Amino acid sequence: MTKRILLVASGGGHWQQLMQLRSAFDGYERFFLTTLPGLPEQFDASPAAIVPECNRNEKLGILRAVLSIGRHIARFRPDVVVSTGALPGVIALSLGRATGARTIWVDSIANAEEMSMSGKLARRVAHLWLSQWEHVAEAAGAEYAGAIL
Repeated sequence: MTKRILLVASGGGHWQQLMQLRSAFDGYERFFLTTLPGLPEQFDASPAAIVPECNRNEKLGILRAVLSIGRHIARFRPDVVVSTGALPGVIALSLGRATGARTIWVDSIANAEEMSMSGKLARRVAHLWLSQWEHVAEAAGAEYAGAIL
């Protein structure tokens, strides 16, 4: 049976980095989640769905994102959830782990001094917690396996 991989990222740089990673999951059944309409089509990432963007200051936005992401996880039933950020990715990792999926967090290369706030949250739910900066990984206790960009 082919593994199901859920790939999740907010728009912008998080999505760009996820698109750099996606070929690592060729041969698996993939499903993409992002927060900006049009991005999946622009990057030929399908199948895909749009979920609400959220941040720590928008409690109602977080609830909407949890419900939306939860529906997609229940339908797709991923074996692995991978995210490059931000908060919607942490939510996906949390819900995925709760359903038995393995989880991978790749912190953004933009965070050259310390792990991102979302990355710090992801530490609790990621089976594999990565930074793209060796010195950041060492300071945070994350793993370093190279940089995407």
